[in-house]
Order: sequence, then structure tokens, then C-alpha cells
Amino acid sequence: MLMMFVDSRRKKQLETCLQKLGVWDTSVVNLELLDLALTHPTISRETNYQQLEFVGDSVIRLVSAEILLETYPDELVGEFAAIRSILVSDRTLAEFAEQYGLDRYLLMADSVAQDTMGRVSWLADAFEAVLGALYLSTKNMTLVRPWLDPLLLKKAAEIRSDPARQNYKDALQEWTQAQYKILPDYRVTEQHKDRGHDERFFAEVSLKDRKLGSGYGRSKKMAEQAAAKDAFYSVVHQKIEG
Repeated sequence: MLMMFVDSRRKKQLETCLQKLGVWDTSVVNLELLDLALTHPTISRETNYQQLEFVGDSVIRLVSAEILLETYPDELVGEFAAIRSILVSDRTLAEFAEQYGLDRYLLMADSVAQDTMGRVSWLADAFEAVLGALYLSTKNMTLVRPWLDPLLLKKAAEIRSDPARQNYKDALQEWTQAQYKILPDYRVTEQHKDRGHDERFFAEVSLKDRKLGSGYGRSKKMAEQAAAKDAFYSVVHQKIEG
């Protein structure tokens, strides 16, 4: 990973950014790494935030897992996975980045800055990269957890209080990709009224031609979510043969 010289003006910007995060002792932070974390690939193809983003992705997943386990020790693992899929989603990470105004410190081409469609993506990338830079500065979580924990705790509580926001489809997809490098398949059928079921659609989800779960819903999407949730609670810990 190449390093860049941080001039006095940029140094002041980075220190202000750190103070917004609640990191007051900036001397323990590798400012060259932080500068890199806030440099978009449109500025330099070789020297940008992509490698730090890769590290930061692991940081946010680990901290999220620890937070959920520490806060909700009696929760099912399937529920953990569903909540974490939202905590580490681009939309949530971009929301966190917005709270701290990271876009003000991100070096990028004007064309990217003005691209509202891609804003969520590059904000999330930069947020992960900042986490990566802070972690690598000390090789531990001392610069991360004091300010990140409250964000994750609040967001996790919001998700738990609104079950409709728990995206079991994303969580199931994350699990199947990690375990088997393939996506689950969904099959949705419309139910006849004379079958005695109030909800209009029925969905089944399968992997490698093995049924994982099923469920009903008032819409196709709701039925798929119900099937994904059923899969989590029934087979997510079982080895899929074949």
C-alpha cells in the first residue's frame, strides 16, 4: 500500500475529521492512512481507499457481531445475521458517514461528487476505509469502538423495534454466498382463495435444489421474506449436502 505525504492544510482537515469522530488524541492515528482512506479512486488509480475499504469491511462486520452478542445474548443467530446485514449495508454505512460529514474530507473528482445516484456507494466505501485506517493505526479497536458502538447500538435497537425492516433475504444471501458461493432461488405462486389462506402469495426458497424454507405474504416480496426467515430459523446451521 503506497503512502502519500500529508501537507499542513490537509493535516488540519484530517484532525478535524477525527475530532468529529471523538478521536481527540490524533497523535496515535496514522494520518497518511487516514488521508488514503479519504481519497477516491478518481484521484489516483494506484493510491486510493480501496485496500483500506477491504480491511474496514471486516472491522464493521466484527464489531457489529460483537455488539449484537454483547447486547442480545439470548437472540438466535439467524436474527443476528438478519440485523447485521442491515448494519453493514451501504445504506446504513452511508448514513453513518453523513452524520460525521465525511464527504467534506473526501478527495474525489467533481463528476463523482455530483453523482447523486452513486453517493450512497462512495460514502459507504469511505466509511469502511476510515475504519480500516483507524484499525491499522493501532492494530486494535481502541480508535473505533468508543464512537462506533453507540451508532451500532442505536441502529440495532431501531431495527429490532421494527421487524418489517429486517431483511432476511439479504441475510440469507450473505450466508449462502459465504458458505457456498451461490445465491438462493425463490419460487412464488399465487394462492387461490378457496385454499383457506388469508395471504395471497406463497414462496419457497431453495439452494442446490434443496428446499430451505417457505412462507406466505400479501405480496410477492413479503412471501419471499417470510420464506427467507423460515430458512434461517430451520436450516442455517445445518450443512447442505450435494
